[in-house]
This record gives sequence, structure tokens and C-alpha cells, in this order.
Amino acid sequence: MNPLLSIKNLKKTYPNGVEALKGVSLSVQPGEFLVVIGLSGSGKSTLLKCVNHLIDPSAGEIIFNGKDITHAKGEEVQQIRQQMAMIFQSFNLVERHSVISNVLMGSLSRTPILKSILGFFSTAEKAKAMDYLKLVGIDDQAYYRAGQLSGGQKQRVAVARALMQNPKILLADEPVASLDPATCHVVMDYLKKINKELGLTIICNLHFLSLVRQYATRVVALKNGSLVYEGSPQEIDEKWFEKIYGEGAKQVHVR
Repeated sequence: MNPLLSIKNLKKTYPNGVEALKGVSLSVQPGEFLVVIGLSGSGKSTLLKCVNHLIDPSAGEIIFNGKDITHAKGEEVQQIRQQMAMIFQSFNLVERHSVISNVLMGSLSRTPILKSILGFFSTAEKAKAMDYLKLVGIDDQAYYRAGQLSGGQKQRVAVARALMQNPKILLADEPVASLDPATCHVVMDYLKKINKELGLTIICNLHFLSLVRQYATRVVALKNGSLVYEGSPQEIDEKWFEKIYGEGAKQVHVR
């Protein structure tokens, strides 16, 4: 099977001279739940932002769905982002709008400009939005203001909004970093459900190894911009943990 995403010798040096990525190479197969781990500053977020063209890589190649997208510009970038939905730690919802309105915003790329400005969405789009809200267990609050929801509920709305794009891959940048431990598992359970039931490929940045072992089909670890581990999460023993996180680091278990 050909990989959905191939990253080859990817490098990113910021204008201040910081080398965030130092020649990272990896492939992602269709249907994988790949988790990227590492300390803050290891290059995890930079990797996802390069893939999604939120920032440009300094060197290397990004092959997505059989096409070289490394140097995509303009309209091509918009087409790429339609196929790569992204969710963030900060939810990025319009809190004064309803939950379903926020989800429908995921279909804006397919909606004529005037209709999107006026908030006119088709019956089929509204039904689809409700289906995705049901999938993440929050359809009963579709007409609440997004600002009324808890953090975990907001993240589930963000996931439903991402699904409205009909993406081929979902990029999740620390999606549970701002949530309490119990809520972490709720959000991660729904991401796993989406991966299994929809067959959607997911790349997720996480801090906690206990979550990684429970949800990832495969894990890669970055340290100081370099890939230092690739394989099964269950094979990350104490020796590997110290190599990835540093000597003296302690595991924090999210139960």
C-alpha cells in the first residue's frame, strides 16, 4: 500500500536561526493513528504546520496522496488544506455562534461566498453537521452558544467542524493539552472512534506517554528537531523514555 503522506528529509530553520526540524523523514499509511511525541520545542508543532502549509519548510519534500506539495502556493495551498483538517489546543470556535454554526463553518470552502456570509447552508449540509455532532456525542447541544460549553465539549465541536471538510487526514496539535485528565480520555476516545469507524488517518501530537500507549497505532518521537524513535508505543521502555525526554524525566500517567 502506498503511503498517504511521505515526509523526506524535512528541515525548518526560523529567521532567528532556530533549527526546528533537522532532516525528519517518515511515512503515514492510510487509516493510521500516528502519534508524535517529544518535549516542548522538539519540533512537533512545526512538523504539522509544515505539512499543512501554515509555514514553509526550509528544505526537504512533502508528498501527499501521491503528489509533491512541498512548494505549493496560492490556490493549491487552499486545496491542500481542504484535504487536511487541523484541530488545535485552543479550539478556535466563534463562541457567540451556535455549536451547529461552528460545525457548518467547516464546509465554507465548498459554499458560495454570498451564502456563507449570510449563513445559508443546504439542508444536506445541516444534516451532515448533525451527524458529525452525534458522532462526537454532542448533538443534544447543537443550538447552544459555543461559549457555554466546557473545554472538552468545545474540542469535540472542533473535531466535528474538521470532519465537515471531508478530509483525507486529520492533524491534531496537542488537542487535549488544555483539558483535565478525565476529559482528555473523552476527546481521545472520540478521535479513536473516528479513526476506526470512518477510517480517517490521524496524526496527533501528544505529551503524555500513557495516552500514546492507549490510542496510537504507531508512534514517532522528536528530540531537538530530529526523529529519535519510530515504532510501537508499547516498545517505549524506561530506557527509550529517558532517551526521548531526558535523564531524570518522570512519566505522568493520565488515568
